[in-house]
Amino acid sequence: MTTASPLVLVANAGDGSISTFRLTHGRLARLAVTDGLPGTSTFVVDAERDLVYAAVKGDVPGILTLALDRESGRLTPRSRRDLPAGGMNYLALTRGGTALLGASYGGGYGILAPVVDGTVGEPTSTISYPRLHSVLPSADGRFAYFVSLGADLVAQYAIDGTTGSDLALTPLDPATVACPAGSGPRHLVLNDAQDAVYVLTEFSAEVLHFARSTDDGTLTPQDKVTAHDTTKGLAHSVIDEDPLAHHYIWGADIHFGDGGRRLWASERTENTLGSVAVAADGSLTPADRFTVTETQPRGFALSRDGAYLVAAGEKSTTVSLYDVDADRLELRQQAETGTGANWVRFVE
Repeated sequence: MTTASPLVLVANAGDGSISTFRLTHGRLARLAVTDGLPGTSTFVVDAERDLVYAAVKGDVPGILTLALDRESGRLTPRSRRDLPAGGMNYLALTRGGTALLGASYGGGYGILAPVVDGTVGEPTSTISYPRLHSVLPSADGRFAYFVSLGADLVAQYAIDGTTGSDLALTPLDPATVACPAGSGPRHLVLNDAQDAVYVLTEFSAEVLHFARSTDDGTLTPQDKVTAHDTTKGLAHSVIDEDPLAHHYIWGADIHFGDGGRRLWASERTENTLGSVAVAADGSLTPADRFTVTETQPRGFALSRDGAYLVAAGEKSTTVSLYDVDADRLELRQQAETGTGANWVRFVE
């Protein structure tokens, strides 16, 4: 389902809630706040079925399926899948919403699970790497890529089977592709042509470019560039050390903009958003213009047409709405959301 006035959903981990906004004529209006989602820090939207799958924490972490009412903005719980081995830090749908992928940072494991009528089934495949931070499938649903911050790698898998209990993750050859040692790879995106993957690192705030075979799904390292403000004197981060106390680099989120010609990235120590130019051949140019945004911008998102960007901050109670013009951002509005805001998605 689509709508002329898109919705924007924002997860507020501190409040255990998701805020729903409507974007109309360049303004955000908050429609609803859905509570009862402890520690929620990631969710994925099935826009065709108006379903939201949200990861929650607590004594027994899990994944809640929520029905989205596009008029009121309310989210109504429909079902739950418990995850006693650890909560998810990233969720992604594949196979037309019939399968769900998840990555658990604290649990150090990833899952592939069937989805039937909005109900997440028992995972049919589980993989293990330290501090998994994200996962995304290829557009055709044949492959999946898990990013391990702890092992500095991307693990690459074929998604075998069709639906239900026969779904399985099968390692490719090679099973992993290395990222620079100590870089802390965090989030990734695939381009529209599906022949490139870009990974943002947490500890160096670099964008790593991998060529991707559309036949066998394997990745091959290409170039890398900086996505943080190099004039601020930030030092390379060290795992498990406080980046703010040491003025370390602290990369977070990455998304495409400008029809795939730019990659936007957030850095939390200096609270910036910057864009890396992507050439026709997939090569990159370092970011050199930065916008100071919400405090600790862990999550942000761009509208489908690339005209708007909404950024959230972990230490702010507002989100910022920007007009996007190439690598420039113009602030249009700040809107109240909740505490610990960390995940943003447009629903169009």
